[in-house]
Amino acid sequence: MAQSAVQPSATPTVLPEKLPIGAIVPWAVFFGILMLVLLYFVGAEQGATSVVSGEGVHEWVHDARHLLGFPCH
Repeated sequence: MAQSAVQPSATPTVLPEKLPIGAIVPWAVFFGILMLVLLYFVGAEQGATSVVSGEGVHEWVHDARHLLGFPCH
């Protein structure tokens, strides 16, 4: 059996750059507000607090309401 006299070379490890917190905060706020709006439409868009009149939004998110445990009937 042949043996190699060449030693494997050490590969340099590449460390990822640190992401500054200032770059994360605007995206976190945006997605937080988006989640609150979606939670409103799924959970509370009906009755006295309704922003959109009629039952259209309620019917669009009906299954999501049941999946998330919101009562609707």
